[in-house]
Amino acid sequence: MEDILRPIYQERASQLNTLGVLIVEGNEKTISNRDTFDAILLIIVENADTPIFVKHYTFEDKKASMQIITKQQLDQWILMGSNRKIFDWLYSGKVLFDRNEYIGNLRDKLNEFPFKDRKLKMGLEFAKLIRRYTDGKTLFENQNYFDAYNNVVHSLHHLARLSVIENGFHPEVTLWNQIRHMEPEIMKLYEELVQSHEPLEKRLELLFLASEFLIHSRTKAGVGHLLEVLAEQSVWTIQEIIQHKELRHYSVDLVILLEYLIDKGFIKVISEETKGKGIKHRYYSL
Repeated sequence: MEDILRPIYQERASQLNTLGVLIVEGNEKTISNRDTFDAILLIIVENADTPIFVKHYTFEDKKASMQIITKQQLDQWILMGSNRKIFDWLYSGKVLFDRNEYIGNLRDKLNEFPFKDRKLKMGLEFAKLIRRYTDGKTLFENQNYFDAYNNVVHSLHHLARLSVIENGFHPEVTLWNQIRHMEPEIMKLYEELVQSHEPLEKRLELLFLASEFLIHSRTKAGVGHLLEVLAEQSVWTIQEIIQHKELRHYSVDLVILLEYLIDKGFIKVISEETKGKGIKHRYYSL
């Protein structure tokens, strides 16, 4: 496919806006990582009118996908972990063009996984974990067992991803293969949830008990980034927290994470009288 796609990527490589070009191919075992295509032509550009531009091609019985993405979009995917396939593409893809060693430097950074980047990603995963765990527990208490199960499965995924990041690696598409070797305790919980023959209610009840300890043991590491930011000033309004440039990434999970940390004694609530009788302002402090 590389020879067939050469005219397409050479045209793009000649443009000064293009930072790098990779081609991702493989066998039938890895085709799911390529969205069932025989080849992915990944082109990274500095700027574009749209952050993602996709074109599909066919040649005889083969099909290929060209994806042009901006550097900003790529950075967002890497930070948020919202496109896990991108890590596989960047690691395993063959470099066809690399302006000023952009891809080489990016791969080095991904392999090194700087501690600052790791702390933020751990914070994002922990916030998602708390969201899913809390929602799951509420649904369980209201006897909505199937919905609770769905949330618990997601919470275990976030716990697993958090653990992988804590160990200095990026979570991959085959997450549970990573966890099997790194954190067998989490793997065991997951297997008991999905493979046990116990009634669903019993499985969920046991998992909530076991998860409580695992979440507690990772809280300090998981909220390190958030607490570091909150230490910048003595008292915060919720609007100041939400709008902080480093905390915007937490999105809808931020408020429930704050409430969890208040409950666990990491954050204090400060009340201040308003002009309304009995109504108080709510501020936050370490």
